[in-house]
Amino acid sequence: MAEETTQPEKQFILQKIYVKDVSFETPNSPDIFTLKWEPKVEFNLSSNAQRLQENLFEVSLTTTVTVKLGEKTAYLVEVCQAGIFAMAGFDEQELGPLIGSYCPNVLFPYAREAVSDLVTKGGFPPLLLAPINFDALYVQQMQQKQDAVQTSH
Repeated sequence: MAEETTQPEKQFILQKIYVKDVSFETPNSPDIFTLKWEPKVEFNLSSNAQRLQENLFEVSLTTTVTVKLGEKTAYLVEVCQAGIFAMAGFDEQELGPLIGSYCPNVLFPYAREAVSDLVTKGGFPPLLLAPINFDALYVQQMQQKQDAVQTSH
């Protein structure tokens, strides 16, 4: 009789999506509205994950956009979009891409919408952030970690 090895059933459940933190500043208003609109946009993105319980993770995606006209800051917007994800039956190698790529992919459209809404409500022309390839970013990040380990040896 052959022994049966049962793999635990894999489950991925999005439990909640929420705005964890938000900030919108227009340090040079109302003067900034009188200048010609030729913006220079700086965009930063970071993600963070923490285990809440055995199979429960909070993943957050922080999007920071600074828009300047010349040397003057028109606005600075920061949105931390978060989600609670239940993940069961995955080994550590499978969890990495889920947390580092798949979850940020789920969160980004919400962060993008929040940024766009804040900018428009702040009196500025709409800002639509381009889609992000989180799969490629995750692979690049893993490669950088591997390179750093190899250089330290």
